[in-house]
Amino acid sequence: MNIRQQLLQFLQLAYVLSSAFMLWKTLSVVANSHSPVVVVLSGSMEPAFQRGDILFLWNRDYQAKVGDVVVYEIQGKSIPIVHRVLREHHNENKQFLLTKGDNNPVDDLNLYAKKQAYLDQSKDLVGTVKGYLPKVGYVTILITENNYFKYGLLGIMGISSLLSSD
Repeated sequence: MNIRQQLLQFLQLAYVLSSAFMLWKTLSVVANSHSPVVVVLSGSMEPAFQRGDILFLWNRDYQAKVGDVVVYEIQGKSIPIVHRVLREHHNENKQFLLTKGDNNPVDDLNLYAKKQAYLDQSKDLVGTVKGYLPKVGYVTILITENNYFKYGLLGIMGISSLLSSD
């Protein structure tokens, strides 16, 4: 393969990656969330959401309502949590939420940071769930949790790129 073909393949890859990045950033700005799309990683919200469902978030609501499914992050933990609002308290400028997974026996107090009794809607919330695609995100779970699947997928991609370069 000559240098022109290699450069063309590199530019096509750069175009695909930059397009995906721009789409992600556009969704982030529109949804007002640093993570507008998340994958359900546990069964704590069954039967509403199953493990592997992709959730679309919206963070432009002034306040969350009791019964809304929200995604939040706790300080010091990198994995977002998807649970339903059980209780809320608010005044003119702040809202505090207590959440619980539909499939969990108790509320989320033991998941919150130390000495934290409620979530602060403006600081802790990533967004409110506005839509979902069932089971589509299971590929993400397979890649992160199963090394055989991850390396097998990388091997298939490598072999296909070698075969297509001829």
